[in-house]
Amino acid sequence: MTPLGRVQTAGVETIEIVMPDGGVAEAYVARPSAERLAAPERRGHGDLPGVLFFMDAIGLRPRIAEMSQQIADWGYVVLAPNLFFREGRAADLAPQRDLTEPGAREEFFALASPRVQRLGAEQAERDIPAYLKALRGLDGVAGGAAGTTGYCMGARLAMRTANLDPGVAAVGGFHGGGLVTDTDDSPHLGLGSARAEFVFGHADQDRSMPPEAVAALGAALTSAGLVASNEIYSGAAHGYTMSDTAMYDEGATERHFAELEALFARRLGPLDGA
Repeated sequence: MTPLGRVQTAGVETIEIVMPDGGVAEAYVARPSAERLAAPERRGHGDLPGVLFFMDAIGLRPRIAEMSQQIADWGYVVLAPNLFFREGRAADLAPQRDLTEPGAREEFFALASPRVQRLGAEQAERDIPAYLKALRGLDGVAGGAAGTTGYCMGARLAMRTANLDPGVAAVGGFHGGGLVTDTDDSPHLGLGSARAEFVFGHADQDRSMPPEAVAALGAALTSAGLVASNEIYSGAAHGYTMSDTAMYDEGATERHFAELEALFARRLGPLDGA
C-alpha cells in the first residue's frame, strides 16, 4: 500500500490497495484525532479495532472522509475503499455539479447507476477479502474483531462482508438498497454464516428496500439467530446521511451515528473503555 497524500479532513489519508483482479483501489484511512488519543484514559491502550466503511454510489469524496473521521474519533481505524476502482479513479468518477441543486442528483445517477449494476456479487466477494486484509494490515489496527458499515449499495457489501468473514463482529447498514432480492445471491441468504450483530436504519418509502423486503430481512436475521435492529427511519429519504446531496436529513443522520457508535462500543469496545 502506497500513500498518495492527504484529503482535506484532519487525520484522513489516501492509500492504494492492490486488488486480486490486478487493479488498484484508492482508499481513505481515518484515525482518531491527536486530541482523542492524548486523553488520559487512552494512555497505554495500544492498537485500535478496525472498521471497513463501504461508500454509497456517489463514491469517495469529502463527505465520506468526514464520516470516516467521525467514526475514527470514537476509537477506531477506518478504511473506506473506492469500490468502483475498475471504472476509474475516484476524482474522475466524482460528481461535476453540486448535488444539492435541483436535478443534479438525478443527472449524476443516470451515469452512476450502471456502475452500481456492474459491481455484482461475484466481483464484490472477490474484492471484500482484499479490503479486510488491507484494513487488518494497517499500522495500529488490533487483531481480533472488526466492524463494518455501509450506505446505499454499501450496505449490501457490509452484509456480504459479515457473511464471508466470521471475524466481523458488528455491521451497520443505512439507507441500503437491494438487501433482499429474489436472486440466488441475495445478501440476506448468506446470513447463516454471519456472527455479527447488525443495525439497520432503512429509508422511509424506499423503492429499493420496501416494507416487505425489510420484513423479509428481519425474518432472515431471526432465522439465523443473530442479534439485530431492523428499523425504518420515519420520514427519512434514501441517502439521508449524505449532507452533500438534496436527500440529507440531519435528524436521521444523527440517529444513525448514535446507533452505530453504540453498536461498535458493544461489539468492538469504545475508545474510553478499560
